Amino acid sequence: MSHRRASATPLFTPHNIDRAQRRTLRKQTAQAEARARTAAGADAEQQPTEAAYPDAVYPLAGRPGPASARGSRLKLPAHRMTTAVASAAYPFLAEGGLGADGIYIGRDLHAEGSFTFDPFSLYGKVEGFTNPNLLLAGVIGQGKSALAKSLALRSVAFGYRVYVPCDPKGEWSAVAAALGGTSIALGPGLPGRLNPLDAAPRPASVPQAEWEGEVRKRRLLLLGSLARTVLGRDLLPMEHTVLDVALDAASARAAASGRPPLLGDIAHALADGPGLDLAGGLLAGRLGEAARDLAHAMRRLVFGDLAGMFDAPSTSAFNPYSPMLSIDLSRLGGSDDTALVLAMTCASAWMEAALTDPYGGRRWVIYDEAWRLMRHPALLMRMQAQWKLSRGLGIANAMVIHRLSDLLTAGDAGSQSRALAEGLLADCSTRVIYRQETDQLHAAAGLLGLTSVETAALSHLSRGRGLWKVAGRSFVVQHQLHPAELQLFDTDARMH
Repeated sequence: MSHRRASATPLFTPHNIDRAQRRTLRKQTAQAEARARTAAGADAEQQPTEAAYPDAVYPLAGRPGPASARGSRLKLPAHRMTTAVASAAYPFLAEGGLGADGIYIGRDLHAEGSFTFDPFSLYGKVEGFTNPNLLLAGVIGQGKSALAKSLALRSVAFGYRVYVPCDPKGEWSAVAAALGGTSIALGPGLPGRLNPLDAAPRPASVPQAEWEGEVRKRRLLLLGSLARTVLGRDLLPMEHTVLDVALDAASARAAASGRPPLLGDIAHALADGPGLDLAGGLLAGRLGEAARDLAHAMRRLVFGDLAGMFDAPSTSAFNPYSPMLSIDLSRLGGSDDTALVLAMTCASAWMEAALTDPYGGRRWVIYDEAWRLMRHPALLMRMQAQWKLSRGLGIANAMVIHRLSDLLTAGDAGSQSRALAEGLLADCSTRVIYRQETDQLHAAAGLLGLTSVETAALSHLSRGRGLWKVAGRSFVVQHQLHPAELQLFDTDARMH
């Protein structure tokens, strides 16, 4: 049986007709609607009556018996499917992210949502997130420097402070100025001076005697790092004793003058063989000979290519309340990598001495171009000590390198240097990897424990897009830059 459908549509009334014509059209529309309703009612009377809905087979409480799945009694046979089938059956599953608390980074490409990150907020809340330290690696031109600077700039809005103890390219000075911070430039002919043997103000919770011992231990660690870097070897037991005796002699001489000791005082004490023998007591006649190489090594910091920068009283005071402080070492970026590394050691020691206050708030310490440090075990030991203290001091350390294989240049497999470099990686709960060259994928996968899918993604990441490994969880994030940040962070200005 065929059924008719009747409908009426309101007529279109042009704007150029008068009121009488509009009234006539409305009347015709009303008559058409009445005829359509009459025709629809006649068809409804001819249609058969709809069948009643059948009664429910089971009561409202559900199906009784063992098949009801109550109490986990439902037993179904195992079923296997491929990942292709599973992705079609569950097409909308994605990583839930790290939550909304933290610094906005960009867009999570898998979840198509915002990606935020805050190591201090994640600590203790995310399983496996054991420390706030971060490793950032990527080839040149992929945006890793922009990410580090953006992370630092946006952290200030959360009340965090940022310290860059070594800026080999001078790229952080503009960021510090934009945040109202301070940048100290060091180099030949510049007026800036830093005394790496400065003692930080004593925290109120630490007794005077205990604090003096801590200051002395830090100074010895610094002197040992400098000596190892210049000599290119580990120190002998007698040389450790020489540094110990020379530091005490230099500190006593400086205290008598009412000032902190200088590296020049240490160099003078090391060159004073009879004085060392006299102070050595039972080792008289032997310390003077052991100090010969150390005296020449320390002389480079006082009279060599670094003269005038670290052997004078500091011209700048460390302001713990400054939003950002960077030390510009771009004047030392020549072919001699050792001079730059020595300067980085002294500058970082001066800054780290003021970071020991556990009530100083949450702070970022960013080691840019950290790949330069990998060939110097003494510096790796200093960084490892800083990494271990990060949780107690409220410090998040960020290490910026080019390739993951830079960690392998620290030494041969099984050596102390290689163990220190890999230890730094292990103490970073967050690893951000930008695009890697094809020949570097094997090293990256081995060091980070990447899956085959993650390894393949590394070689195809576009600019500003990185693989984030946070406590074992993986994200592919597109870093988003504000136009003002893009202009401030532009490191390719000279190429345009």
